[in-house]
Amino acid sequence: MSSPQNRLRKIAGHFSPDRPVNRAELSPTYFLPRAAAIEPNVEAIVHLTANGKTIRRTYQQFADRAKGLGYYLRAKGYKRVGILSPNTPAFLESIFGIGGAGAVQVAINYRLKRDDIHYIFDHAEVDSIIVDREYVHLLNGFKPEIPRIIDEDSDNDLEGDFNKAVLEGLEIDRREGGHGWEGLAMEAGSEDDMIALAYTSGTTARPKGVEYTHRGAYLGALGNVVESGLNSGSVMPKGRAKYLTILPLFHACGWTFPWAVVSARATHYCLRKIDYDDMWRLLKDEGITHFNAAPTVNTLLCASPKAVRLPHEVRVTVAASPPTAKLFEDMIKLNLIPVHVYGLTETYGPITKGYFLPEWYKLPAAEMYKMMARQGHGFITSKMIRVVKTTNDISKTGVQDVAKNGQEIGEVAFIGNICCRGYYKDPEATAKLFEGGVLHSGDLAVWHPSGAIQILDRSKDIIISGGENISSLSLESMLVHHPDILECGVVAVPDAQYGERPMAFVTSKNPALKGADVITWAKRDSQISGFMVPREVEIVKELPKTETGKVKKNVLREWSKGNRSAH
Repeated sequence: MSSPQNRLRKIAGHFSPDRPVNRAELSPTYFLPRAAAIEPNVEAIVHLTANGKTIRRTYQQFADRAKGLGYYLRAKGYKRVGILSPNTPAFLESIFGIGGAGAVQVAINYRLKRDDIHYIFDHAEVDSIIVDREYVHLLNGFKPEIPRIIDEDSDNDLEGDFNKAVLEGLEIDRREGGHGWEGLAMEAGSEDDMIALAYTSGTTARPKGVEYTHRGAYLGALGNVVESGLNSGSVMPKGRAKYLTILPLFHACGWTFPWAVVSARATHYCLRKIDYDDMWRLLKDEGITHFNAAPTVNTLLCASPKAVRLPHEVRVTVAASPPTAKLFEDMIKLNLIPVHVYGLTETYGPITKGYFLPEWYKLPAAEMYKMMARQGHGFITSKMIRVVKTTNDISKTGVQDVAKNGQEIGEVAFIGNICCRGYYKDPEATAKLFEGGVLHSGDLAVWHPSGAIQILDRSKDIIISGGENISSLSLESMLVHHPDILECGVVAVPDAQYGERPMAFVTSKNPALKGADVITWAKRDSQISGFMVPREVEIVKELPKTETGKVKKNVLREWSKGNRSAH
């Protein structure tokens, strides 16, 4: 975190005639006016609106609308702008308009409880909120003095508060001399300034506001361009990426992909909600080349009746929870090529990648998919990943690495450019996050001799049964090899003899499947060690998940106690 003196020096340098010509303060806001200047007529956004109309906007239209919003917000003096919306063009325009106004975006999950939404906007000190019409009711009872800018998400560019704000901002720019983007904050006063507050999910405690800087977002976005191949022509029928916006834009700023896609002058296909039939339609008819999705979304996409092997490769950035080798096998059969990444809200989303090595083709198929399921190495814009000992006293011994033997378990830790600045208004949690000079993940992993890491579990999800450590993730990855199982969640339950033991909750494509059938299969026909076989397997209609597709283990623990009201 830069000192006030350094930040003032940087800001002063911005206006100094002696400022070096080889220095610019990094900000991803710059990507949009740049794209519009290079290819103004290229398709930037495609979207089916809430009123059922398909709209298509060019980069010039995208940039003009974001510019208008920027001038409007700046004229109103708004500095901390909330966003409560699904994936829409207005959301994308807001990301760049807020940046252009020199303000901070606070986009949050509209699926949260109303109390949590109010808490986050209050904690973040927002002074205005851009809200989709469908979710206005979630703001009932929250500080009526804070302006709501309502987006109707329609094909009528003159309808609604949001469009009026855009038009008013364009008029302000005209009256001020028509400076366009040059009159806005394309470049940050200091690249260490905050560009966004991204809030954690808050499943076990109040959500924390993760501070994103212009520099971190810029480098995270460029890292995603490289690691996901957004600017590679090899998978693009017409040489340009077509990105299906499934990942919520509110989640860790969409893992910085809103900026990444624009930097590559690719096309955003916005989806208000996940619809597997519609996803397959877009994959087939529009030639989608890229999307990001959690393992659970990919599992259900592959199981869809509409699933068919595509004529071209689609690069699918997979994260949120550790995927199984079986999932990667299923995806590749459909020409959905996994780009396996791992990260946290605190790391702008992805910060590692499982790099596929050509020599893996020589391995047996099962072994190749197993290698692909590892979390890999640090991003090109980060630094190499580490796995550190969890038992040492950091204050006395410092942070120590585990052995790179694929066996010693430690905690994944990060350093480098795409680590967050800290937690907003929470110095104690920030200090704990960065204890010992690394960013602690809370995830347990082993470090292989190749330098690749492999996640085993969250520390709280390791099951210790009769002295044996059981990774719930490893057991889940083995159970999904059952031909009738779609998804699986494993948690510890108390056991009088062994202390605790695993219990599995599974979803199935076979309505006749019984838990006893799975247990018999696990004992006789699987590769699951005897001490890992769950005594209880419950078939459920759906697993409880977070907005990013992670299974809510805390809810499964409540279910295992008979509390089915938990969700």
